This record gives sequence, C-alpha cells and structure tokens, in this order.
Amino acid sequence: MEIDTLLRHLENQLLWLEQQKYTYLNLAKLPDLEFAFSPTPVELPTQKQEELPAFSAATVEEPPTQKQKELPVDTLEALHAQYAACLRCPLGQTRKNFVFGTGNGHTSLLFVGEGPGADEDRLGEPFVGKAGRLLTQMIQSIGIDRPDVYIANVVKCRPPKNRTPHAEEIAKCFPILRRQIELINPRLIVTLGNVPTRALVPDAPGITRSRGNIYHYQSWKVLPTFHPAYLLRNPSAMVSSWDDFKKIMTLCFETEN
Repeated sequence: MEIDTLLRHLENQLLWLEQQKYTYLNLAKLPDLEFAFSPTPVELPTQKQEELPAFSAATVEEPPTQKQKELPVDTLEALHAQYAACLRCPLGQTRKNFVFGTGNGHTSLLFVGEGPGADEDRLGEPFVGKAGRLLTQMIQSIGIDRPDVYIANVVKCRPPKNRTPHAEEIAKCFPILRRQIELINPRLIVTLGNVPTRALVPDAPGITRSRGNIYHYQSWKVLPTFHPAYLLRNPSAMVSSWDDFKKIMTLCFETEN
C-alpha cells in the first residue's frame, strides 16, 4: 500500500474513533499488516479525504483500568461489589437496580430464578413481588424461614417488559451465578422454571418433564420445579410443585448415609 493511501486510511479511522468517543485502542486486536514505509517524511494532506471504511468496534476496548476486573473474589460481598456497575449487556442500560441476590451466604439451600421483575428492579432484591410472596410461603410450608436460604437469579438486571432473557444476556451474567454457587456451596440448588434449569443443565428437558427430577451442575444437585409466577397463572400446578418441595428436606437436610 502506498504511504499516502495508508495515511488517508489512518486519518479517517482516527476521525471515526474520535466521533465515536473512543479514547483507547486495543493494539492486540488490530489485524497484522505489513507496509513498506518510505524513509522520506510525508506531510499529511490538509484537504478533506474521501470516506473510507472505519475500524470495527470489536478492535476498540476500554482501557484496562476501566474494564470489568475478573480477579477471583472470596466473599459474596466482594463479588457483588465487583459486578454492581456491570454494563456487559444491554440490560445494564435499562435497569434501575442490579439485583445480585439475598439470604444466608452459608446456607445448604439455594433457589435460582430467571431474572428480576418490575418490583425487584425497583427494590434491588430478588422475588419481592407477588411471585416472591408465594415463594416465601412455599419455603415456610416446609419449615424453613426465607432468611435461612439464598435466592438469586440467572440474570441480575430486569429484561424489558419481563421478557425471557436472551442467550447472550445469560452468557454475560452466568459467571456471577457460577461464582455465587461456588462461594455458597449449597447441598441443593432449586431451579425455578426453564431458564435457570437450562442454564445449569443445558440438556434438561422442558420444566414439565424435568421438574421433580434430580440433575447435577458440576458436583451440586439440582432440583427443577415450577416458577412461582407460573403457579400464579396455573394454580392447578401447585400440587406438583408441593411434591417437589417435599423432596427438599430429604435432599438438603437429611444426613447422607
């Protein structure tokens, strides 16, 4: 490539980056190109240059000091702080609150839902709306107080209009849930609905077939059951859900022989 053409490309790319408000270029992601540079100094043209293709945004990143750090953390509090300002997917742009999770961080029983709803987004805690009140009653019905368990969601920010989280949103958020599971180290994970069940057990069948059966996510037991919001819409499914909840005491609290 002639040096004049190269310089025109470079000037246009820098102008584009300035317009996009990028301040840092990740050189490691730029394509490897070889140019035969002339030793003769060349003046940059002052006239407006023709429009040339801009770099892909994939070659531009925030400076390392601004990027989300991925250092291992040893407490739920530190994990929350690490991701509280997360903007890895579009859900972060529309949320009111980052809904990390709540409960006993040393519990034997972890409930995992799909994602925050309007009430959860407003208050910053999972399962605080109508579905959350039903979940609390179901937990109490087997003799456990809600503060004695831990409750989290697959995605930590509310999807618009409570839609199902997209696969890429789940992928961005999953490292948080994975580390929550590792830190809590429960004896049993109860997944509420299809989304958390498939997130932890990708080959599990639909919730109507998987509920009540035992699966595994790595070394942890997983018990799928219906989401409380589904039960509010389909009260007849409460009988099946109650059967699932009765298994919790055996799976989670009885001593293994």
